[in-house]
Amino acid sequence: MENDLHLSQHISKRFNQELEEVRNQVLKMGGLVEQQVSDGLVALLEGDKALALKVVKNDAKVNAMEVEIDETCTEILARRQPAASDLRLMVSIIKTITDLERIGDEAEKLGKNAIKLATEQSNAKQFVELRNLGNSVKKMLNRSLNAYARMNVEEALDIIQSDELINEEFDNLTRLLILKMMEDPREIKNALRISWCARALERIGDHSQNICEYIVYLVKGKDVRHTSLDDIRKNILADS
Repeated sequence: MENDLHLSQHISKRFNQELEEVRNQVLKMGGLVEQQVSDGLVALLEGDKALALKVVKNDAKVNAMEVEIDETCTEILARRQPAASDLRLMVSIIKTITDLERIGDEAEKLGKNAIKLATEQSNAKQFVELRNLGNSVKKMLNRSLNAYARMNVEEALDIIQSDELINEEFDNLTRLLILKMMEDPREIKNALRISWCARALERIGDHSQNICEYIVYLVKGKDVRHTSLDDIRKNILADS
């Protein structure tokens, strides 16, 4: 963890434990969400209806974890009345689990569309670009969670920059799907479903970027939302 934070230097050892426990809860939720995204993508590309149903069912677990962590943070805020980096930690956790829950929602969309495509026996495997987009998004999410675990600001900034590549891949896939629909109108319905899945993946990338912005906020104490990467490096990291 970055030297800017001092989350294990409280007089109360129990407070230290509470902060560490809630951080571990977030990482556990992140692991579940990451698995949901991976399973949703596999179900979609391989036409695995059983796995898709599992993804849809497990979304309830993601929602339950968000509620549990939110309640834990509320209790800590009420009892400990944290300040400085401890307060930033609570705020960043609450924001992070919101994005994780939304990533879970997007993974559920992958599962629901995978069920429909598998039922109609559509050949989703032909969309190589969708696999590429999915793999890029999975990598970005994994890197974001690892950066959060280590509170690594430099890594977080690199990940934020990588979102531009995700957007480019999404745009390329969208153009390809439009061409396929023009060439064969019979594939319009299924191509639209693939397009919705691509949009879900692109949004997962956006939520992963948000998590990285919370890392910068937690470590540096600066809100960098809606701030260009160049300005972040110039105005925030330069002051370190």
